[in-house]
Amino acid sequence: MSEPVHAFTTEPLDWHPYVTPVELAAASPRQLDALKMTPSNKGVSPYVLVLAHEPEMLAERTPLFNDIMYSEGGLSRAGRELGALGASVVNRCVFCAAVHAARYIQLDKKPEVVAEIYARETRADLPDHEQALFDFAVDLTSNPGDVGGYHLYHLREKGLSDLEILDLIHSVAIFGWANRLMHTLGEPHPKG
Repeated sequence: MSEPVHAFTTEPLDWHPYVTPVELAAASPRQLDALKMTPSNKGVSPYVLVLAHEPEMLAERTPLFNDIMYSEGGLSRAGRELGALGASVVNRCVFCAAVHAARYIQLDKKPEVVAEIYARETRADLPDHEQALFDFAVDLTSNPGDVGGYHLYHLREKGLSDLEILDLIHSVAIFGWANRLMHTLGEPHPKG
């Protein structure tokens, strides 16, 4: 088996669980029902199959995740991905960082933003709009109790609406949670 990946990368990664995933062929009706909400067209990931051990939780998590990351209106998809990337960098979740970096590059066509984040991590020097989103994600993930009115004022000064700010908060928060699950339930490895 390959060694786990510990450095941030834009290369696709596999995630190897420590907990045996639910086998689709042996899944209960409740598990299968919860798995129907998974948005992937590439099959069900090992991560989601591990979460399927608790189908009630998965049935709540997946629609929430889908709404936070894919709903229309509010913050752009790229902005949500940048927020998730910021949380993943702070939490050192290499797998999530790789996924969100790739999606951000795909959506916003700015690989230089990801390169700067990977080079300087939380001290990245980014274009103004991206800097505001990334800094907020870093602050909310690092010190949630210190985030308040000043942060929201700053985001509004950068042109974000209240709905866009709420979308950013949600994308950062759900990946604070997801990163911690990924760390404790498995580890990233090179693809293949």
